[in-house]
Amino acid sequence: MFEWNWESIASECTQYLGPAGYGYVQISPPQETVTGDAWWTDYQPVSYKLENRRGNREALAAMIETCHQAGVKVIADAVINHMTGSDSGTGSARTAYTHYNYPDVYDDSSFHHCGLAPNDDIQDYNNREQVQTCELSNLADLATEKPEVQEKIAAYLNDLASLGVDGFRLDASKHMATGDIGAILSRLSTPPQLISQEVIFGPGEPILPSEYTANGGVQEFRYTYALKSAFLQGGISTLTEQIPGAGWLTSEQAMVFVLNHDTQRHDATSLTYKDAGNVLTLAHVFMLAFPYGTPSVLSAYEFEDSDAGPPKGGVGACYGAGGVEGWLCEHRWVAIAGMNAFHVAVTGEVGNVLKGSQQQLAFSRGSSGYVAINNDDAEWVASFTTGLPQGVYCNVYEGARNSTGCAGSTVEVNESGVAALTIPPRTATAFYVGAEAGTASPAPSSQEPTAAPTSSETTPSSSETESTGTATIAAEPTSNGTPAPQSSPAVTFSVLRNTTYGNNVYVVGSVAALGNWDTSKAVKLNTDKTTYPKWTVSIPISDSAYDYKYFVKTSSGGINWEADPNRSTRQGTDTELWH
Repeated sequence: MFEWNWESIASECTQYLGPAGYGYVQISPPQETVTGDAWWTDYQPVSYKLENRRGNREALAAMIETCHQAGVKVIADAVINHMTGSDSGTGSARTAYTHYNYPDVYDDSSFHHCGLAPNDDIQDYNNREQVQTCELSNLADLATEKPEVQEKIAAYLNDLASLGVDGFRLDASKHMATGDIGAILSRLSTPPQLISQEVIFGPGEPILPSEYTANGGVQEFRYTYALKSAFLQGGISTLTEQIPGAGWLTSEQAMVFVLNHDTQRHDATSLTYKDAGNVLTLAHVFMLAFPYGTPSVLSAYEFEDSDAGPPKGGVGACYGAGGVEGWLCEHRWVAIAGMNAFHVAVTGEVGNVLKGSQQQLAFSRGSSGYVAINNDDAEWVASFTTGLPQGVYCNVYEGARNSTGCAGSTVEVNESGVAALTIPPRTATAFYVGAEAGTASPAPSSQEPTAAPTSSETTPSSSETESTGTATIAAEPTSNGTPAPQSSPAVTFSVLRNTTYGNNVYVVGSVAALGNWDTSKAVKLNTDKTTYPKWTVSIPISDSAYDYKYFVKTSSGGINWEADPNRSTRQGTDTELWH
């Protein structure tokens, strides 16, 4: 939850992360930092006081307790390689400091002064000593080989553990000797449940990710690079053969991700939310289906300036299946949330591999799950040998199983374990044992339009929910600027709704202009890259009163209704009454 404040994370643990089955939430650095609006200020510690723009010690402790109650463990991003890059200043907890002097923590003797390059800054990544004793972008480099420095760092990590932190992401691990990290971890009162060391692989460089495995998990950046190359260029059909590559970490050692907060900003070394063709979502589908490494999902925000800090001052804002007010909330995206459930549920090795074009790949996980990814611009029509028992399953790419059926489309597997599928361009299909279809939600009754759909007939998915909306009456002006009389005024329906690629938003209601509750006659709303996720349509309606409801129509024809009750409006009102 990159740059989310503590109160927002606590709320999201309860409202979504826990119920959705996410096991851990990684929080941004909790220590005192330099001041400023940029995101990177969080990676310049001033002290180990637990106070910064995300909240104070009490708020942090309350968040951890709340997340634990929701069944979600907490991983802290720990910045322990360095302190600030400033000459002097005052931190977020009002601590005054200079570049090599941090009261109550470190003095000049606590830092490296490498003397190996101009200004002591790293110049040569082929020189191990430079990388691990010189300064990274002028950040005061801690002498982590010194016992007194190790004690200070361990005390900080122990303090976090005392509040309930379950594990750590160790920032800039590559810039510390692996033995130094091991010595620090050996001083912890309780072994962390999870360690994720940031060791960026560089071709030909002497410092390798494999050096760090004795300390815990290590981030495998080659995986991230491979996914970008496959989904944007070379093709995904051989990914099951390419991963892991020669020299990569083992699955037990590797921490993997499609992107992180650095890679989406720096030199475009990964896929990002700005990439066209739904590739970010499809790469997450692969990651959460393929059995390599411990996967993580970045949940962050939109940006134009790569230095930009979080929107709303770090107050996270999600609604339904996505984010609002600048937040992306990728963890709520329908396909990613569905694939998280898939990842948790399935076991077994990869089998039943099927390739279509270079950008089409399908495989099973033992006899427990099956995924087919179509990263092509053409639909993929085939009979897929799934290895699963006969039955009807929910396509979790389009939505999870709910109490009455599936939020998205269904997949029928015959007695031979074969499913005949048509997968639209740039989408996927995924299903697993444990997500069998129940009784699907029926369409609203056209016989009783004013009462349909009833609460028993609609069950919205937790990951397919309309956010906010408006319906206003609009009269077209005449050439002199006055409203023109018209027998059927135009009603503008507008709704904020995140959707999976290929899905569309419709409105249907109790009058002829809205299809008389017949979904085949529903009115499609429109969006584009400049207005998404807002969907809008204007249509003439002569009736003075009517009920209506929004729904999402999936790329395979499934219908996902919004929650009850029905909406209603009257001609001549300026503002819709919302339920």
